[in-house]
Amino acid sequence: MKIARYQAGNDIHYGALRDDGMLDRLAGSPFDSLALSGQQDALGAVRLLCPVAAPRIFGVGLNYAAHAQEAGMAIPQMPMLFMKPDSAAIGPDEAIVYPLEGDRVDYECELAVVLGKGGRRIAEADALGLVLGYTCGNDVSQRPIQFAEMKMGTLLIGKGFDSFCPLGPVIATGLDPAHLDITTRLNGRVVQHSNTSDLIFSIPKLISYLSQAITLRAGDVIITGTPAGIGPMLPGDVVEIEIEGIGVLRNPVVAEQRS
Repeated sequence: MKIARYQAGNDIHYGALRDDGMLDRLAGSPFDSLALSGQQDALGAVRLLCPVAAPRIFGVGLNYAAHAQEAGMAIPQMPMLFMKPDSAAIGPDEAIVYPLEGDRVDYECELAVVLGKGGRRIAEADALGLVLGYTCGNDVSQRPIQFAEMKMGTLLIGKGFDSFCPLGPVIATGLDPAHLDITTRLNGRVVQHSNTSDLIFSIPKLISYLSQAITLRAGDVIITGTPAGIGPMLPGDVVEIEIEGIGVLRNPVVAEQRS
């Protein structure tokens, strides 16, 4: 199933996206039930939104072996974790705002895990049972600030600007997260291409590790790291993240305007 969150008129709904472009509207939230309401909406008549409203976002650094090599850093012995504020989350076709502090702003394609259930101290063997599904993510990063923060042992602003975590276009259920092709295109040109089989820490490992300290909640999002090939984007660019079995997350880049 591919679950979309969308706006139809003044109302927001979840729906199951069919191959013919119709959305079978859910009776409520997918975090409660996947029951259908019996109503339908045409994909072309609605606006797709960020698949989770105001999620807690857990990020993972250096989680692809090739990216660690690209960065000239050792393979981490435990997951390198950070968080993004919920104001960073935007949906398909929404603009990534290139901040006034621009300097260098990079794209990072990532598989995003959407939790359907919560819990604490979850065993690795049970961790996938918390997952509702998967979506595409872009861990947008302002590098000069990020690197300055990392030298001080912190990480927030460099990855936390408003609009710095596009998610979408849908939440896909029933996927094997260990073997998915993942690609970034910048203005139509492939700049990142890998497979989640190169992940250092698996999805079950990440969920279990986080849950040892933090009570996880339905609707939490874990962006699981980016493969090699990161690079800068500029206002006027269009970034597309494509993940096998999910679809394409497309976002234009626009310059922030001084107020």
